[in-house]
Amino acid sequence: MIQQVEITLPAYSRGFHIITEHVLRSLNELPSAGLLHVFIMHTSAGLTINENADPTVLQDFGSSFDRLIKENEPFYKHTMEGSDDMPAHIKSTLTGSSVTIPIKDHRLRLGTWQGIYLCEFRNNGGRRKLVVSLYS
Repeated sequence: MIQQVEITLPAYSRGFHIITEHVLRSLNELPSAGLLHVFIMHTSAGLTINENADPTVLQDFGSSFDRLIKENEPFYKHTMEGSDDMPAHIKSTLTGSSVTIPIKDHRLRLGTWQGIYLCEFRNNGGRRKLVVSLYS
């Protein structure tokens, strides 16, 4: 059986934001076994799974991404949407647009310190849409 919903996240500031509970609230109940797939319908934000215990990890992610992929590079051609747009496209390619998590005993099989993150790479990205698919 497949259950699929589309959810809209509130607008977040640039950075990495845990959205595990947003995703879980969009579903009635998790099956005893299956897969949860989350897809973001945007090209300047991404999704990832990573540590949810120490917020400095996320700060380091942001700093590292900004150091690796800079704004205002003279070789960028796609600049009409602002200096943060082209770097956001590149960063979202690195994180990816989806995550898949196994389900067992009606629970996500995330590690102890893992959570689902929205990677917002725009200064003002706005509300982001996700397609959440549950396979059981």
